[in-house]
Amino acid sequence: MHLWLGLASGIIVVIMAITGCILVFEQEIKQLTSPYLHVEAQSAEKLLPPSKIYDLVHKSFPQKEIHGLWYNGLDGTIKVDVESDSLIYVNPYNGKIAGIVDHEDFFHYVDDGHRYLWLNEEIGSQITAFATLIFFFLLISGLILWYPKKWNKTTFNAGFKVKWKANFKRLNYDLHNVTGFYIMLLAVLISFTGLLMSFNWLRESTYWITGGWADDVVTEQKATLKQNDTATIQQTKMLASADYVWKKVRTQIARENKEAVIIHFPDKPSEDFYACTDMDKGVWRDLYFDCKTLNLLPKSQKNISQEPFSKWLMRSNYSLHIGGILGLPSKIIYFIASLLCATLPITGFYIWWGKQKKSKVKR
Repeated sequence: MHLWLGLASGIIVVIMAITGCILVFEQEIKQLTSPYLHVEAQSAEKLLPPSKIYDLVHKSFPQKEIHGLWYNGLDGTIKVDVESDSLIYVNPYNGKIAGIVDHEDFFHYVDDGHRYLWLNEEIGSQITAFATLIFFFLLISGLILWYPKKWNKTTFNAGFKVKWKANFKRLNYDLHNVTGFYIMLLAVLISFTGLLMSFNWLRESTYWITGGWADDVVTEQKATLKQNDTATIQQTKMLASADYVWKKVRTQIARENKEAVIIHFPDKPSEDFYACTDMDKGVWRDLYFDCKTLNLLPKSQKNISQEPFSKWLMRSNYSLHIGGILGLPSKIIYFIASLLCATLPITGFYIWWGKQKKSKVKR
């Protein structure tokens, strides 16, 4: 089963692992290569509120529908969410356009490959989900195959050391066998967190097993999607409310990275205001405000340090998957682990290929 499932999923695993390597440092690479993301930092009091940014962008792009704003701190431009294939970045202190870039950039292309193999989303997501499930099984079965029947000096060296001076066939076997063992824990973590994103039944089961209730997840998801078809909120009232929510989040609610806030503009009067804060190391905090009173609603998330383990795990899942949980050090470790994961199907294929050639010679 380890052999045939490995052959069946090998190419997909290689693609997902290589694209995963690239995506680990997506934000760092963008920060280095995209000057439109940066501005000279000034005091927080000089940041323009959402209403001002909305008006200035709307004047430049009257045909575009603006859905929300993403403030990126005192030294970052604001990303404007518009109904377009392009992303607009503006200076948070004067509202001037800093850059207009195509949404379909290099990292978007890589992300499509990682998630969908550049196929139709519905089909591709199923293929990558089940390939990840197979890879998870391959890791467990590989550990069983790695474990020797009897421990002695020879089996110890074979399990933990690579014979670099051996012939290529033996070296390839060691690279598959030994490397697979050393990256086992991280590879299991990466694949399992990927499975939690792919299968709702697994996510709900894990949430329940770790001390939560599975139906809470479904309730929260439904609550964020509920809408009513009523008249559109008057723009002036909506913008004034957005300013109030933005200020309240920054000054009263946020704990981490306080000047990095996402504000979503409601499309309908019955829609709650959505904001996002405490964005740090791949973790964030979703907030919902009553559309009439602008009071914080109970369905809003707490600061992650106040969450029980079950909810901490669910909210940290993305961070655990990309290696952002400890910042740059963990990202470097994840990059190496993901790169080594990409080698396993290749070295495994060569082991199988060598056996096939050997059996033909014997015949």
